[in-house]
Amino acid sequence: DIGCGGGLDTMIAAKMAGPAGRAVGTDVSLDMLERAKKNLALTHLDSVTFLESSAEDLPFPHQNFDVIISSGVFNLIPDKAKALKEAFRVLKAGGRLMMADQILTGHLSGDVQARVDNWSG
Repeated sequence: DIGCGGGLDTMIAAKMAGPAGRAVGTDVSLDMLERAKKNLALTHLDSVTFLESSAEDLPFPHQNFDVIISSGVFNLIPDKAKALKEAFRVLKAGGRLMMADQILTGHLSGDVQARVDNWSG
């Protein structure tokens, strides 16, 4: 789970993988990883690991995962091309990359654009 945040999707993935599977969540934020570990402690899952890592430099060997998930993170990744290359590097042949994110399909109205500009600097 690239950009796992609080770890919910990672833990759901672990349940879906079953007793023989494992799930790994990565995030650049130590605060979010701490939250994920606290959330994990509330479960009975022992097949979940959380690691500090950027999406552009994943600390895993080639062809290591059957499935990679990422939700609400890709828009925040600075080097999207490098992140995709890394995901496919660690994904097994025939594996699945599943991403969900927000995209803008049209122009923002003036007041909405002003709020975005004020928020993002």
